[in-house]
Amino acid sequence: MRWDVIILGAGQTGAPLSARLAEAGKRVLLVERKYVGGTCANYGCTPTKTLIASARAAHVARTSAPLGIHVDEVRVDFAAVIERKDAMVRRWREGVEQRLARAGEGLHICRGHGRFVGERALEVDGERHEADAVVIDVGARPAVPPVPGLDGLPWLDNASLMELRELPEHLLVLGGGYIGCELGQAYGRFGAEVTIVDRADHLLAREDAETSEVVEDVFRGEGIRLHLGVSVDEIRRSAAGIEIRTSSGERLAGSHLLVAVGRRPNTDDMGHEAGGIELDERGFIRTDGQYRTSAAGVYAAGDVTGGPQFTHTAWDDHRRLYDLLLGRSAAGRDGRVIPRATFTDPQVAGVGMTEREAREAGIDYEAASFPFGHIARAIETGETAGLLKVLLDPDRDRVLGATIVGVEAAELIHLFVGLMSADTSPRALVDAQFVHPAFAEGVQSLLMKLDRYALE
Repeated sequence: MRWDVIILGAGQTGAPLSARLAEAGKRVLLVERKYVGGTCANYGCTPTKTLIASARAAHVARTSAPLGIHVDEVRVDFAAVIERKDAMVRRWREGVEQRLARAGEGLHICRGHGRFVGERALEVDGERHEADAVVIDVGARPAVPPVPGLDGLPWLDNASLMELRELPEHLLVLGGGYIGCELGQAYGRFGAEVTIVDRADHLLAREDAETSEVVEDVFRGEGIRLHLGVSVDEIRRSAAGIEIRTSSGERLAGSHLLVAVGRRPNTDDMGHEAGGIELDERGFIRTDGQYRTSAAGVYAAGDVTGGPQFTHTAWDDHRRLYDLLLGRSAAGRDGRVIPRATFTDPQVAGVGMTEREAREAGIDYEAASFPFGHIARAIETGETAGLLKVLLDPDRDRVLGATIVGVEAAELIHLFVGLMSADTSPRALVDAQFVHPAFAEGVQSLLMKLDRYALE
């Protein structure tokens, strides 16, 4: 069968791109072997943030005494929490399906595993399909570390953990990245004991140490045990369920094990060689700034390209690819300003470079920081944990990067995203009037810590 465009994978690039191309008059085949919506709607953003909302509600109830509110008992109905999560996943998944249905007859959805069998040719359930252009959006899945003893043990990834109907008694978390931190804190707030193990010296190791230390202090204050700077020598069964043996000689026992040490691309059984598609040493698809692979007419976007694995990045990929495929623009993905956020409590959000990255790259910068606990709104609400930090290019008067740790950091970081996207001076925020009392006042106060913007 012949199509204008074949899209392999209905993730946050593939689903909206297929619908919009069909509405633009293209004959589009969308191939998806399981659920539409990709990782975000099914295993990532939607379910995890839904669980985190329930976990925060329990935490706020338990810790409300300083505000004069006393709760005699906080009871977590864990089964109801999971049911709410499942309902939210269905809601967003159905929303994606309805969007695809509105695209009309130009879009055909094929349920099955697509595999390249030639140049811009794929086979799905025994049928051969060819197109002028192919877009790959097959995403990624949890990586499995080569730890002795892990094979054969009933370990969990982020998806299978959230399918449990009973709360783990003691959750061991292998990995201190954003997945391990978000889920570790949430399950701790539901009432599980939690131990996080990571070979890095700090949680969220990509961030500057002072950023990570804020999260570590909060976690320890909530009773989460941290074993950092150690590797895992062996994992085995124990009387408690599972035991981790670390390089420092510790034996950590728990009832369940969450493995969250990164993600690997879904390119194992894609037939990339038959399609002439080159992979890098980690299995991700090699692409240029316009999403082009090594095969003519074949593009790749989203997590499978090995770039920032964020939903907002994949969605932006679809927008740019749409313009490229229709010849409306030659602009690709290079030069984008990509924010990041970890939805721990407090949240950690950033954009651009960290101070460590700027220092290692030998880039000249001015830096300023401001305690989140000095913001009036934070003091009044009792949400004082955190900090704000900004790096400035001293010659161009432009933001090189910013990091915020605190309540609603994922919202506040967009002030810096806007400045960097517009390539404009922070002076606009310094001179603006900010609502008082609002958390955003902290951003203005932070910028005024820079000598050039300080009040005389």
